[in-house]
Amino acid sequence: MTDNPAELNAAGLQALGRGDASTAVALLARAAAADPASPLLWYNLSTAHSVTGDQAAEAAALDKALDLDPYFDHALLCKGRLLEAQGNIAEALDHYRRLLAATDPNVRQGPGFMAGLSHARAMVATANDELAERLDTALLPALDGHVDDDTRRFRHFVDTALGRRRIYHHQPLVLHYPYLPAEQYFAKSHFPWLAELEAATPAIRAELQALLATGDAGFAPYVAYPPGAPVNQWATLNHNDAWAAQFLIQHGVNNAAIRARCPQTAAVLDRLPLFDLEGRGPVAFFSLLKPRTQIPPHTGATNIRTIIHLPLIVPAGCEFRVGNETRPWVEGEAFAFDDSIEHEASNPSDSLRAVLIIDTWNPHIQPAERDLLRAYVRALDASGQALQGFDPG
Repeated sequence: MTDNPAELNAAGLQALGRGDASTAVALLARAAAADPASPLLWYNLSTAHSVTGDQAAEAAALDKALDLDPYFDHALLCKGRLLEAQGNIAEALDHYRRLLAATDPNVRQGPGFMAGLSHARAMVATANDELAERLDTALLPALDGHVDDDTRRFRHFVDTALGRRRIYHHQPLVLHYPYLPAEQYFAKSHFPWLAELEAATPAIRAELQALLATGDAGFAPYVAYPPGAPVNQWATLNHNDAWAAQFLIQHGVNNAAIRARCPQTAAVLDRLPLFDLEGRGPVAFFSLLKPRTQIPPHTGATNIRTIIHLPLIVPAGCEFRVGNETRPWVEGEAFAFDDSIEHEASNPSDSLRAVLIIDTWNPHIQPAERDLLRAYVRALDASGQALQGFDPG
């Protein structure tokens, strides 16, 4: 009889296919012994042991396969199933988690493996839900009494550990400043002047409504790519006033006509510490989102600034997502976020949504760094390599 491992493996699989499991075990054991560095041969041997019902031998062969290839997906699934059948749920879950991490969900495999993958996913999800319930109960006393801003990072840590959230990172389109925390929504304590902005909500809203009532305020589509430019996810909104804007300040330049029609809004803006980067900021504009309009997931130009939303007109159901956290807009309640982290917005209602959007510096950038960044941008401008595309994304 041959000692060639490939021939022994083929003969063993043929024996297994015709139901002769004991012969298959003998042949596949010889194949694995002839080529002990092959994880596939050990896996095939484990399959034969499974048919004979020898769980100990099956486990030993699977361990050999996984020692050689820790990411062998079929072996991980079989070891998980074996441990689950033996009542060792904790170790089974460990193998199922490794399986899910090692498997590309976009690659279709055989129906048996796909069914096993679905079972593993369901087992892990159930275990995570049970653990989450226990943790939520256990941690409630420790979290009680703290404001949300003080506990948000910890709560998101727990959610991430349980697979309930994913972590999002800065993905700026133009300028990426290193070592800044990837905070989705910034704590309001960074911006004590937000209280003044919020207090002006009735006056700002009234001036916006007066603009809208005249019909001549010059609101234009926010997304307006030139002909021939790739529009990517903006195809439905390009040159579409479903998302429209009118600027009070654009790239640091005041819109005198609109400011004259909104004097109280202009006066508030003039008192705020906005993003003063020559030729790029500040920016302040009214943003309109028409009924049943979705702004797709996207990222903005840079993480050196912070975007502020002051909700002015908000129908029920309107939401805003930054990274892994979704919030409703609440009229008169401003919030700050990092628009270099993926975000999206929706107005599923039958009414108009309106927000005042402004920008300020990222609170983690020190005044000295701001001066240096201004010098950097001036040097780029002088070299003819000016940074473009600084409107909030």
